Amino acid sequence: MLQSTTVNRQITLASRPEGAPHQDNFKLLDGPLPTIGAGEILLRTVYLSLDPYMRGRMSAVKSYAEPVGLGEVMVGGTVTQVVASNHDGFQPGDWVLSYSGWQDYSVSDGSGLIKLDPESAPLSYALGILGMPGFTAYMGLLDIGQPKAGETVVVAAATGPVGATVAQIAKLKGCRVVGIAGGEDKCQFAVRKLGLDACINHKDEDFSAQLEKSCPRGIDVYFENVGGKVFEAVLPLLNTGARIPVCGLISQYNATSLPVGEDKLPLLMRHILTKRLTVKGFIIFDDYGHRYDEFARDMSQWLASGKIHYREQLIDGLEQAPQSLIGMLEGKNFGKVVIRVGDETPALG
Repeated sequence: MLQSTTVNRQITLASRPEGAPHQDNFKLLDGPLPTIGAGEILLRTVYLSLDPYMRGRMSAVKSYAEPVGLGEVMVGGTVTQVVASNHDGFQPGDWVLSYSGWQDYSVSDGSGLIKLDPESAPLSYALGILGMPGFTAYMGLLDIGQPKAGETVVVAAATGPVGATVAQIAKLKGCRVVGIAGGEDKCQFAVRKLGLDACINHKDEDFSAQLEKSCPRGIDVYFENVGGKVFEAVLPLLNTGARIPVCGLISQYNATSLPVGEDKLPLLMRHILTKRLTVKGFIIFDDYGHRYDEFARDMSQWLASGKIHYREQLIDGLEQAPQSLIGMLEGKNFGKVVIRVGDETPALG
């Protein structure tokens, strides 16, 4: 169904998944357009960001943010256009970065909205390289990882929106960069297009051996967003004083129990102690929101000069969001996943 001027489609959380989410956990509803009151704005969603953290919001387990309630609209960053406004700061036609979630229309009082210039970059980039994923890569690597020229940086999920950006910034800082990705096509892209020194397919049986061979001087910075067997292969290669920014653990998001087998926590703690490792998790806007302008300035310059390459996977249709999120959690995406909910210049009816 195309976006309409009279119907507000919403995708809600119908049930909480046990393990991997499935289509039945979501429900697509049709309702009337919301109305706005004094000081409010009606927003039309054009682009919706899909990100791994959404799996965590589907669970009732306590985390850094409240879970989505059953029957509530799924959360998500959006690029939206002002349709109607009773707010002095916004006019119909304005483009804004918002957090409207999985729906066609939403109402805002203006809080937290960031105005976008459609002439400066493609609007959807505000959800990727110029938005949360790019910001995560920038601050995690530079503030926590603190890479130095000549050091070895290893990046998991190296062709994803965060990993690909981490890898390219590390190259700009003069590091040897080794990526880890799930497939030969992704590894070839990482080396040929992103300029990495090497990329290892974690699906290969000799993955650990390949990683060791590609890091002859050990690993000084490991950007963690995967966990599981990837981290197990990285751990023995970490150098004394290595830094590990942790922004995600996608391999564990669908887990319903602890891994079977030997408890590796004592091994990890021994490495942290004897190698004096720095392991730090972070939530990007909670911890670094005050430094967004710094990131936006540098990233805009790198993009304009061609020093940073960005790959986006656009998928048409709000109704495709559930299956697209499921596929992302299975590693089927290639680049930043964005749902095109409506047209930038709509032909509505």
